[in-house]
Amino acid sequence: MITGTVLSIERCSLHDGPGLRTTVFLKGCPLACLWCHNPESLSFGAELYLFEERCTGCGACAQACETQRNRASCTACGKCAAICPNSAIEIKGAKMTPQDVMDEVVKDVKFYDQSGGGLTVSGGEPLAQFEFTLELLRLAKENGIHTCVETSGQAATSRVLALLPYVDLFLFDYKESDDAKHKAFTGVSREQIDKSLQAVDDAGGKIILRCPIIPTLNDRPGHFAAIAKTANKLVNIVEVNVMPYHPMGASKAARVGREYTLADIGFPTDDEKLAWISAIQANTNVVIKQG
Repeated sequence: MITGTVLSIERCSLHDGPGLRTTVFLKGCPLACLWCHNPESLSFGAELYLFEERCTGCGACAQACETQRNRASCTACGKCAAICPNSAIEIKGAKMTPQDVMDEVVKDVKFYDQSGGGLTVSGGEPLAQFEFTLELLRLAKENGIHTCVETSGQAATSRVLALLPYVDLFLFDYKESDDAKHKAFTGVSREQIDKSLQAVDDAGGKIILRCPIIPTLNDRPGHFAAIAKTANKLVNIVEVNVMPYHPMGASKAARVGREYTLADIGFPTDDEKLAWISAIQANTNVVIKQG
């Protein structure tokens, strides 16, 4: 039986594709973006998520813990979360089958039909749990549900193309145009990502480019020009979404015990966002929107 590790299922989403959507966030990602706003999705396994501000130091978790609260050896068994009287501990990541997830997704079919929405599979990186994602998308199409996949494209081209019959729209991340900078910011080269993007376009897959813009890292004219150039080369592109940086990943990283190096970067201003959009739009006829 196929199972996957699911981070969360978010219903009534308005930001992960057209219409009202159910977004399924999966655990595990081959990238390590400095600005990751879902750092609790990076690990492939379940992990502790701590709300230190809720903790009263009662000691119940220490009594339940088999590893004496040693986070490095934590097995995410959930005993501490179950016993905590203040809900200061959660376990992020649950094993589910594709049918388990679909049972939740179909609850909102009437809203999808009315709004033009559907299912979006996100992450982490959905292609890192390939068999699970493929089966979930197959079930969605079996139920007549519109599907989106949000992906970095960092996966074998054969896997990306295998999803194509079951995906109505690819939300394709375009994080950094310069390969050296891309590797410094995300931990991987652009090489396979570019192959995946081109393969989807050549095969007729509909694409929205989603471009996170991070002040001091990639908010530069050369990158904006490269986004427009890439958009102009794609035959099946629908639009480009500019995704302004937000620092909310900092607190989430702390809750799972991860370092976050961009905490000093704040929210960009509305004027900055408009300037980014205008800089890209100046070099393409593809529609540029804020995501």
